[in-house]
Amino acid sequence: MTTTDTGSVERRRLAEVLRRARERTAGLTDAVSDSELRAQHSELMSPLVWDLAHIGNQEELWLIREVGRRAPIRADLDDLYDAFRHSRSSRPGLPILDPTQAREYTAAVRAHALEVLDSTPLTGDRLVDRGFAFAMIAQHEQQHDETMLATHQLRAGSAALTAPKPPAGNAVPGDEIVVPAGEFTMGTDTDPWALDNESPAHRVHLPTYAIDRFPVTNGQYLAFIADGGYQRRELWSARGWEHRVTADLTAPQFWERDSDGSWWRRAFGVRNPVRPNQPVVHVCFHEAEAFARWAGKRLPTETEWEKAARFDPVTGRSGGRYPWGEDDPTATQANLGQRHLEPADIGAYPDGASALGVEQMFGDVWEWTSSDFTAYPEFAMFPYPEYSEVFFGGDYKMLRGGSFGTDPVAVRSTFRNWDHPIRRQIFSGFRLARDVD
Repeated sequence: MTTTDTGSVERRRLAEVLRRARERTAGLTDAVSDSELRAQHSELMSPLVWDLAHIGNQEELWLIREVGRRAPIRADLDDLYDAFRHSRSSRPGLPILDPTQAREYTAAVRAHALEVLDSTPLTGDRLVDRGFAFAMIAQHEQQHDETMLATHQLRAGSAALTAPKPPAGNAVPGDEIVVPAGEFTMGTDTDPWALDNESPAHRVHLPTYAIDRFPVTNGQYLAFIADGGYQRRELWSARGWEHRVTADLTAPQFWERDSDGSWWRRAFGVRNPVRPNQPVVHVCFHEAEAFARWAGKRLPTETEWEKAARFDPVTGRSGGRYPWGEDDPTATQANLGQRHLEPADIGAYPDGASALGVEQMFGDVWEWTSSDFTAYPEFAMFPYPEYSEVFFGGDYKMLRGGSFGTDPVAVRSTFRNWDHPIRRQIFSGFRLARDVD
């Protein structure tokens, strides 16, 4: 294949991930009325219309101005849509674009961005080499799409989104995988679309440990609740207990208990019985940590999670972009991309198992780990500090693996997500690990 052919293939791929992101954005914003787009459904979240125009502004800043070296389309919007200048709770009071204006603006930006994509060499400058800037913007949009999906979960009223049910599972919880001691390569120096906090690749040694084959299920979590897990102070850290009391936590967010003792979960305007074999979702780090103590285990470290996803015990090497290898995810390997609106029961994706045999590490639920958000050794910021660097050392815990609301372009085995340990509106669950003597 010639260099020109390679460039054409890469451009088509970039155009496709940009198109897919915009199609999803449109679906999330067209599903509700303009008044609901303007509304703030929770102080934790922006109005949907703010996210929509912010997506366009970031695309303009990076693809139109920085890569394309073109004149601004709407420089007057830069301050309004700067996420670091305006907290989410303050955004409804800003003079932001209305839904029609926001749609027109993002469409105009996209038209220019595709022209820039067609005319920009995808080699040389680090920002454009192998299409990095275009992939970065597609990832940014998909990350906001997942945030908008969480806003949909928080909104009141009838269902606005629909999707088919996920495939049935075929497993029982409790199985675990022993991961042998030794070194593995964490992070990446070679993935062209990886973001700065995923690099550089570095060797890490871990002792032998065990990690659960599947995420913790609703059924397991119900046993924790029934055994007084939310009332037993000894299961919680000092900070976790303080938050449990202050926030009056008694069950995962969006769970409701009927007078007959049955448990139900509300998801996107629909109320259904809690399914025992579905991974638990909408729990914060403190809840996950308390459950782990109750179960006699612990949360895995971020390093342990990545080794379980990438290490091949046969070759002794770290694996590919995904637990199953380099190929992009299929519908039989992971519950990603908002294909469904809930986690699938455990055992639904045996084709997505890692080389070690750990399953459902991608999709379904983001998985809390015990690690703080810090930089890898010899970290180098690129292309801007506000993506990662300004968050290092803050009050964050790491999550790995992606949820049912995460698009494949926005997750990989080296991808690092982080959030405050009290957050539950995100699509977060967890799996357990333990030391092996």
